[in-house]
Formats: sequence, structure tokens, C-alpha cells
Amino acid sequence: MMPDLGRYALEVSLAYLASVGLIGALVLWYWLRARAVQRQLQEIETRRGKDG
Repeated sequence: MMPDLGRYALEVSLAYLASVGLIGALVLWYWLRARAVQRQLQEIETRRGKDG
């Protein structure tokens, strides 16, 4: 249920949308970074003979 924001409804809605977008971008960035680091770690472990 959305409260009545009057003439500021557009600005508040855009602020919420921007916040959700930024949080989503951060989650995506962290997820991609974690995959890259995991891949690098796997390569290092394979080179050192500690695979498995």
C-alpha cells in the first residue's frame, strides 16, 4: 500500500527506483567479482597441485 505522496509522488518513486537499481548493481558487481576470484583461486590451486 503506497501512502499518498501528493505532488512529490514522482520524485519519491524515482528515488526508490534509483536506490533499488544501485543495490542491484552492487549485488551484481559483487557476484561477478566473487566468480572471478573463485576462478583465479582454482587456477592457483591447480598449478600448485592441490586440486581436489
